[in-house]
Amino acid sequence: MLRELKASDSRFRAVSFRPGLNLLVADRTTASTDDQSRNAVGKTSMVELLQFLLGADKTPLVTRRENRERAFELVLDWPSAPGGLLSVRRSGKDPAKVQIDPDILGHDPGALIPRGGTVRAKEWKSALEGELFGIREADEGLSGRTLLGFYLRRTEKNGFADALRPNTQANRHQATANLCYLLGMDWSLAQRYGKLSEREQTRKKLGQAAKDPLWKDIVGRSGDLRGQLTVAERRIADLRRQITAFQVVPEYEEIRREAERLDTRIRALREDDVVDQRNLTDTERSMAEAREPGHDYLEQAYAEMGVLLGDQVRARFGQVEEFHRAVVHNRRQYLEEEAARLREKLAGSERERKELGDRQAELLRTLKEGGALDTLTVMQSALAKEEAHRELLQHRFEAARTLERSRVEIDEDKAALEREVRDDIDTRQEQARQANLRFNEYARYLYGDAREPLLTFNARRSHLEIELKLEADDSTGISNMKMFCFDLTWAVTAHRAGRGPDFLVHDSKIYDGVDERQVARALELAARVMEDEGMQYIVTMNSDDLAKAQRLGFDADQYVITPRLDDSETGGLFGFRF
Repeated sequence: MLRELKASDSRFRAVSFRPGLNLLVADRTTASTDDQSRNAVGKTSMVELLQFLLGADKTPLVTRRENRERAFELVLDWPSAPGGLLSVRRSGKDPAKVQIDPDILGHDPGALIPRGGTVRAKEWKSALEGELFGIREADEGLSGRTLLGFYLRRTEKNGFADALRPNTQANRHQATANLCYLLGMDWSLAQRYGKLSEREQTRKKLGQAAKDPLWKDIVGRSGDLRGQLTVAERRIADLRRQITAFQVVPEYEEIRREAERLDTRIRALREDDVVDQRNLTDTERSMAEAREPGHDYLEQAYAEMGVLLGDQVRARFGQVEEFHRAVVHNRRQYLEEEAARLREKLAGSERERKELGDRQAELLRTLKEGGALDTLTVMQSALAKEEAHRELLQHRFEAARTLERSRVEIDEDKAALEREVRDDIDTRQEQARQANLRFNEYARYLYGDAREPLLTFNARRSHLEIELKLEADDSTGISNMKMFCFDLTWAVTAHRAGRGPDFLVHDSKIYDGVDERQVARALELAARVMEDEGMQYIVTMNSDDLAKAQRLGFDADQYVITPRLDDSETGGLFGFRF
């Protein structure tokens, strides 16, 4: 049970709790004006502080400037602690640390006298899960924070919007699993609905991504990927075949350079041959045109002119003729030697070109039959890349195929889980019956026999349904009382089975819109159940709402705890207004 809530600021009005029904009442002072309200006296803040001290994350209430330096403290029953009580202190200034006294986490096991210690908030949450709910590390899906969200519904988190969730942001499957734990049903089956839902959400997102122009190249469709795999495997086979047949030529580059030099030389010889052949032709033509000169035409010409040439003249003509004959002879000899040289050069060029051509052909055959080591390395690198690409395609193909099959598999798993849950409900029909009878009893106490309240468990294809029925339950007041009866049902069930603590806390919001007759009956019911079960029910309430219940015979005074809050400047929970 919770025993006391206090703070390091002396202005804070410490709240003392006791077993059974605890009414924290907010009065309206006679001096208050119409503009003043009891909405800020601290009723909701008390629940927020209890949540904070029981492991909730920091809230604006404890981190705001006026409260940041304050340390809040909760004293509660802790059976395993020496003396059976535990003090918990925490501040908004350093919410990651929690001071506990005594140190029930055993940080100082050698201490003869138990004393306090500081633990991390995470350790404190874990200790609460184990002590209050018996949750083990292996109980994946059960959450102490979710369960405490039911035990202390928070107005700030819309905790009164849905009886089956501690707040509107909570995952429905996780909330159902934790409620099943409190009610003695197989919570792990409800948890599996959550995992199936996550798989289905993931499948839908991936399915949408596969259609997106940006993501389709990453996700892909199995049909397209199968075709790409076929092409990649063919390229790999071709590369492997080429690598297997490839012969490495040790001096490949040197041979290639020699072949290029030979080609250059052959081209040069051919160009020289063209010039030499043209020169030979000119030389042979010059040889044909070269002949000895004659002077007979001179004697004939002089005879016609009546001039007789003397012997001396004739002797000089002979000398000239001899000179010309020598010149012609020398020229013909030169031309014949030049022609011979050209023919020899052309023949030599032809022989060299043939030898060079043979060598070039041999080198080209060598180059054609093999290749350089670098070429083989490049081919092997290309093969490695192709194999890596095929591996990636294979993974994408398998992922795409899994994605395409997942819809069917999820549907099959849902159908199997639905059957399993239905069988489990049949197996646990006694737990379901007890929960239904308890809810029915509480609701009938509030509304009489005119209604037929039911709490049922139903196996659905996509979730385990906990259904609360109360005829004509569409009004806010009746919905709130349905939540009140449900909370009372699982709190009593869990406490009896040792799966939950012995307290339950409600903000006054649960009585919003509730008829005064049902308010009176709800308080009577809570007082009786808490006494019978040895539990504690803490509820905040405005005095005028409580007065309506009192007029109907509810004896409230014995349940009102101190302090009574009011709307004066110092009458609120914090001792001042902010």
